[in-house]
Amino acid sequence: MTPHHLIILPVLLPLLCGAALVPLTQARHRFKFALSYASVLGQLITACLLMAQADNGAWPGDIGVYLAANWAAPFGIALVADRLSALMLLLTAVLALAALHYAMQRWSRIGVHFHPLFQFLLMGINGAFLTHDLFNLFVFFEVMLAASYGLVLHGYNAERLRASMQYIAVNLVAALMFLLGTALIYATTGTLNLADVALRISTMAPGEIGLLKTGVAVLALAFLTKAAMWPLGFWLPTTYAAASPPVAAMLVLMTKVGAYVILRLWLLLFGDEEGAAAGFGYDALVWGGMATIVFGAAGMLSTDSAGRMAGYSAIVSSGTLLAVIGYGQPSLVTAGLYYLIGSTLAVAAFLLLIELIDRIRTPGAAILALTMEAWAVEDTPDEPRGKGVPAAMAFLSLAFAACALMIAGLPPLSGFVAKFGMFHALLNPEAGSGAIGPTGWTLMALIIVAGLVALISMLRYGVRTFWAAEMVTPPKLQLSEVAPVSVLLLLSVAMTVQARPLFDYLGRASADLHDPGKYARRVLGEPALPGPTSRPEAP
Repeated sequence: MTPHHLIILPVLLPLLCGAALVPLTQARHRFKFALSYASVLGQLITACLLMAQADNGAWPGDIGVYLAANWAAPFGIALVADRLSALMLLLTAVLALAALHYAMQRWSRIGVHFHPLFQFLLMGINGAFLTHDLFNLFVFFEVMLAASYGLVLHGYNAERLRASMQYIAVNLVAALMFLLGTALIYATTGTLNLADVALRISTMAPGEIGLLKTGVAVLALAFLTKAAMWPLGFWLPTTYAAASPPVAAMLVLMTKVGAYVILRLWLLLFGDEEGAAAGFGYDALVWGGMATIVFGAAGMLSTDSAGRMAGYSAIVSSGTLLAVIGYGQPSLVTAGLYYLIGSTLAVAAFLLLIELIDRIRTPGAAILALTMEAWAVEDTPDEPRGKGVPAAMAFLSLAFAACALMIAGLPPLSGFVAKFGMFHALLNPEAGSGAIGPTGWTLMALIIVAGLVALISMLRYGVRTFWAAEMVTPPKLQLSEVAPVSVLLLLSVAMTVQARPLFDYLGRASADLHDPGKYARRVLGEPALPGPTSRPEAP
């Protein structure tokens, strides 16, 4: 298989696997799980190979282009793999492997179609990271959403049913905005290939540019809804809290799909080289992102539900990413991409951990803890008796502490490294950018305050949970449940230890994003493969 054909594998593998899983009944659960697991492992290996290809000069400009049906862009379907898309594919495969492993003993057995829906979800996510035209982005977006509707309802109860109805309604409206925005862009430019749109912007009349901006703004509403930008992210905490743990972990990644598309669109279509369209919407992204941080931080402080707390922390991370994109500084985007990876791992690990933590307390313990706090009841401790800490309790407490450190952005884990990198970029603007202004100082202050709020909220939850005195019961944990949480946390540690090589890689990815001309020329310049030639007749 040639390197170019690797690009289609992240879409083909889950598509073929999901189709093969549909007719299988639950009586063949072990086979279904093995097939689904093998598909995700194949996607993980493919993502690693694509990262290597994108970073070692195997492709011209370090950008791989796959022309479906051998039709050259902009008329054919082009799938594009560069450093950033390959990294997002790797992050998707890692989270999918963790979620699927966690679901092995319980959640994947509850419903008949968990595995095919899971594979179709991966197909949609991977396709959204690879596609380079708006029509196919809409197709993959809808595949992703349709699969997520079924997964959010998986193992349904009354709470899950209510949350899913809200989730479906919001995303149907977002899909409508997607279609309207795409139609306006096509009416203005006559193309849906993003590279072609980027090249045509510089030659458009002012009136056409206005209509194009309107189309992109309407289109952006769909992805800003998925990215949970304020005030469009009201649906997210309820959905996260109601979904089953493996599904909630994948929803964290789906939120990042919205931020990824916004990053691609704005740097490609409204960069410094785009003339009259340059700089469109950047201020809205910065201030909208900062408003989202405030909303998420206030939500974390106001809730006692661990699931909703995780949802609000995901909103804070999305707001940070949107503000970083809008700030428009390449070095800040580098740190923001590092933050994207670390925050996704942290929130996903916390969502998987919540169910395990909930097993240590009976409902009576939770009520007692809240009552004692509300009425300021003094609890005089008895004489210490030297009681040992069970292994399960030790794991849960240490894993929770690691999640709290990462979400709050405290040393020594990756959350602190990410925030330190963003602060360094803000305080050391690139040449020609001038000194840091009020916007930069405001963003730094909000990131610091949001971290302190996250720390207060996580500590409050930890005190109520792990210091519930006599009513704490060591839970029974399965290895299949402990391993995914441990791996996600260890990956965060690895990110901290290998921060320098990872920042170097992300710096190269950021440089590619800020060179839209090279990107457009590479996509549109990929030639179709020559057809087979007929053999000459023998004399």
